[in-house]
Amino acid sequence: MTEQNSSIDFSTEDIPQILPILPLFDAALFPKMVLPLVVMQGESIQLIDEAMAKNRIVGLLFSKKKVDEPIQPDEDLAKVGTSALILKMAKSEENRTHLLVQGLSRFKVISFEKGKPYSMARVENIEDKGKIDNEIEALMSNLTGLFNKIVKLSPGLPAEIGEMSRSIQEPGILADMIASTMNSSAEEKQKVLEVVAVKKRLKEVTRLANHQLEILELGNKIQSQVKGGMDKTQREYYLRQQLKAIKEELGEKDEAKVETEDYKAKIEEKDLPEEAKKEAERELSRLSRMHPSSAEYTVASTYLDWITSLPWHDSTKDNLDIKKARKILDEDHFGLEKPKKRIIEYLAVRKLKPDSKGPILCFAGPPGTGKTSLGRSIARALSRNFFRISLGGVRDEAEIRGHRRTYVGALPGRIIQGIRRSGSNNPVFMLDEIDKVGSDFRGDPSSALLEVLDPEQNFSFSDHYLDVPFDLSKVMFITTANILDPIPPALRDRMEVIQLLGYTEDEKLKIANRYLIPRQRRAHGLKAGQISFTNGAVKRIITGYTREAGLRNLEREIAAICRGVASSIAEGKTNSVSITVVNIPKYLGPVRVMSETKARTSTPGVAMGLAWTQAGGELLFIEATSMKGKKGLTLTGQLGDVMKESANAALSFIRSNTASLGIDEDFFENMDIHIHVPAGSIPKDGPSAGVTMLTALASLLTKKIIRKDLAMTGEITLRGQVLPIGGVKEKVLAAHRGGIKTIILPQWNQKDLEDIPKKVQKEIEFHFVEKMMDVLEIAFDNKKHNIIK
Repeated sequence: MTEQNSSIDFSTEDIPQILPILPLFDAALFPKMVLPLVVMQGESIQLIDEAMAKNRIVGLLFSKKKVDEPIQPDEDLAKVGTSALILKMAKSEENRTHLLVQGLSRFKVISFEKGKPYSMARVENIEDKGKIDNEIEALMSNLTGLFNKIVKLSPGLPAEIGEMSRSIQEPGILADMIASTMNSSAEEKQKVLEVVAVKKRLKEVTRLANHQLEILELGNKIQSQVKGGMDKTQREYYLRQQLKAIKEELGEKDEAKVETEDYKAKIEEKDLPEEAKKEAERELSRLSRMHPSSAEYTVASTYLDWITSLPWHDSTKDNLDIKKARKILDEDHFGLEKPKKRIIEYLAVRKLKPDSKGPILCFAGPPGTGKTSLGRSIARALSRNFFRISLGGVRDEAEIRGHRRTYVGALPGRIIQGIRRSGSNNPVFMLDEIDKVGSDFRGDPSSALLEVLDPEQNFSFSDHYLDVPFDLSKVMFITTANILDPIPPALRDRMEVIQLLGYTEDEKLKIANRYLIPRQRRAHGLKAGQISFTNGAVKRIITGYTREAGLRNLEREIAAICRGVASSIAEGKTNSVSITVVNIPKYLGPVRVMSETKARTSTPGVAMGLAWTQAGGELLFIEATSMKGKKGLTLTGQLGDVMKESANAALSFIRSNTASLGIDEDFFENMDIHIHVPAGSIPKDGPSAGVTMLTALASLLTKKIIRKDLAMTGEITLRGQVLPIGGVKEKVLAAHRGGIKTIILPQWNQKDLEDIPKKVQKEIEFHFVEKMMDVLEIAFDNKKHNIIK
């Protein structure tokens, strides 16, 4: 490397009018300031060589282009620059020239000259303008103060430079010195260089200094906060290490280490399945590397608590004594022969084949028929643990499958929670109100239940939280529902449906005497000798104060009587009370349910049908009347579309069979017909009222009265065929409760009599018909047709 120095003094008069121009990239030079440069372009190196051979003076102009881009002087170079003296020049072997230049004076470009490989410019020197007044002195003082603050906050700036700024008396030189020293962009410095007026230049540099000081103060504040946080962390670390050393000296063990060892022992003791064991060991390994105060530590420890507390291999021993199981079932519930028979069959299979899978049963029926309590009884008969969850209103799939561990406060689903609480892997697990499950944007719980209730899949049920399969095949799942229609077909297909269709009056009487009265007596603190019920009183409560397929309202009325008796005994008015038909109104008030059959008027146009509801069967009266008009048919009583179509079909059948029925062929020409179904506030629909509507119309038009003790149900066609219907047992039981003695049913429903209690079959006369004419013969003339009694 060759080096040349210069120590010659220059003044502005020595600066020539035409200067060789050296472009500056990302830098700016102010007068009186010194700047190191590195030159790599060939033409620029030639410029420096020629300048060194002459007066060493060059012109420096800021370039808008990058180093490796071609420059158009008129467009790409600034019009104000600095003339500079080359103080030192050194060349290296990499074809680079290192310079140290000192600014002499500002200049303005008048024009660019040609004739050299490098740029030449005719220039005019610029002197500082403006006299020193009070404002300039104030600006200088303020700027000096700001600059000294910047120096204190900038580790890279020596403290001496701040003192030097105080000694500068020339305002222009002070502004140039501070502008060149500050950490501003080359563009900002070029703007300062182009400001000729000293006062304006001082203001511009003050603006830059304020901005720079604000950034430095903010950076210093952030650094202090970070350092304070680090100091706190280090302090906590040292204190923990000291605490650890103290515990070791005292012979105490680290709590986190003790907890880790406990989990390890639990994992070994539980004999987890291979996949669950791997997951537990992996989580335990993570836990051992965490600090107890960490949020993740709680997540990992909660997971290990769950996985080590589940009954992976813990089972209860089934009671395979079939006689004992039957006795327990009979003790807890009267009747309900179908579900009891199914449980006994399951026990028999378990006795012959111990590894058989648990059944998936669905008890369907009206409210209060004993579905939920039957589940408890089954668990007692099998000597199994019992757990029940209600699915009513459940809308989130995570309720079944659990939340993933990424969520804060995640937990397993209610299936795994129930298994853990039951304490065994083969409990009787009741999913109550499965027909009330909803769905929304959080998922469809019914779809999640498909895996739970499928014996071919639930041996490897995967909960999102556990993330390992759990065997549910040993669990006996029992679901309950009031109606089956809302249950998705795929889910219904996985369950064995057993209907619990309600109780007869005699069954209710026996249940009340055997279960309800003793239970309510105990609940109200009464002894057997303090209250007694006659059979007549219980029957009056059943028929006069309740109308239901189940038993809830009956038990509620019995509880009301017990409360009244308890009140009398507590007040000392009496020692014991016998409840009879006579004194029931004293406790329950007047009879609330009247027999509808007695309330009927013996007039043509009124027929009694049978309807099915979610709460069981109901009697359904249909009234028809006529008036002057022109072929009008009015239907009232909140009837659905199917029921309205049945009414139209009935009218069409009568109009097409007027001769057979003995009705004037033109009866409809000057007549309007109105069909009404009472209880108008309740929506009604379905095809099974077709027979009843046709009979009511025929009665109206023939002026014949229908038998009082007759009820009927069935769908009709335009050709007069009577088609089968559903809900036969519920409808028949409703008729029996209402005192009906004769029922007309479609021929195809004769098979459904198997579900009807024998006592009811004996007390009701059944007629099975195929054609509508047969129905009318029985309703009007009391003729028998395929009678079963």
